[in-house]
Amino acid sequence: MLFLVSCSATRHAQKDGTGSDQEFSKEAVFNIMKKVADWQTDSIRDQGWRHPERDWTMGALYTGLMAFAHVSHDSAYYYFMKNMGNKFDWQIIQGPNRFFADNYCVGQMCCGMYQIYHDPQMIADLKVLADTLIARPHTESLEWKNHINLREWAWCDGLFMGPPTLAMLADVTHEKKYMDLVDSLWWKTTDYLYDPEEHLYYRDSRYFNKKEKNGKKVFWSRGNGWVMGGLVRVLENMPDNYYDRPRWIKLYRNMAKTIASLQQPDGTWHASLLDPKSYPIKETSGSGFYCYALAWGINHHLLDSKKYAPVVWKSWDALVSCVHPNGMLGYAQPIGADPQEVTGNDTEVYAVGAFLLAGSEVIKMAKKE
Repeated sequence: MLFLVSCSATRHAQKDGTGSDQEFSKEAVFNIMKKVADWQTDSIRDQGWRHPERDWTMGALYTGLMAFAHVSHDSAYYYFMKNMGNKFDWQIIQGPNRFFADNYCVGQMCCGMYQIYHDPQMIADLKVLADTLIARPHTESLEWKNHINLREWAWCDGLFMGPPTLAMLADVTHEKKYMDLVDSLWWKTTDYLYDPEEHLYYRDSRYFNKKEKNGKKVFWSRGNGWVMGGLVRVLENMPDNYYDRPRWIKLYRNMAKTIASLQQPDGTWHASLLDPKSYPIKETSGSGFYCYALAWGINHHLLDSKKYAPVVWKSWDALVSCVHPNGMLGYAQPIGADPQEVTGNDTEVYAVGAFLLAGSEVIKMAKKE
């Protein structure tokens, strides 16, 4: 499609025609990240907020903006997020839905900003919330009823919203109890939603017996993207000597192997992981998280670069092909809970967050000019 940025704009060299040894320049990766980040922040300034500042959608965007701020060393992006935090006084949403993991995804930004500015106010309310979560029993079943998602991580998306927030809090406060909570609740959710045969997560219990048109199980791309993104963000904040870290790494490697095997010829992962032909269009939100998680694993020496780098480069190439000339990222499946159709004009802030997270790891793999 003519409105898309040419993939060749990012390629530094391609040594063969197989796509197995593509190299991208750091400058090109940086430039496309900046273009996407600036389009998103400019659109918020010019057109207003599509979602509330503390919404989970924005929380996901902030993770990507924070990653790009680290890459760019441009204080403008830190100021953007600091202004957002000041607007809501660094308070996690209050009221009956306070324990809904979506509502404390924004805590990842709070912890990230605390690392920059060292202002205790930035994490004060998050710490109160986390201490309350520790005091709760967490004995309810995760079956999708009675609004269980408002109290527990009963859906796979929640594994990006909640665990990384608490893991980051554990890191910045040096209080192990928050990581212990993450460890306990992550495996409770995994025991319930993870399919050990497919090495994928059901979105929630409503999908245990559902089937796609081809008869395969329903495994949503973005849903498992949330999991992979959350998994590496927890690992990044988990001490190397944490007692349960080997189990986390085993899960990560098993999922990485499966996800790599499900990449489509166009370089992305379609909305349905096991029935891509029923959703024959590329999709950027799930694909962005997979690109991020796989590149992170290479950079942290948990994955074999020779095996996984071609998957990462192919996915990055595909993601860049979904960027409009003005910097808008398209092909992002709208808010939902399962595979749905998507178009080139569909954009969402969480997909931008995933794209920037991916770029922040891809740029470490890229070659210098």
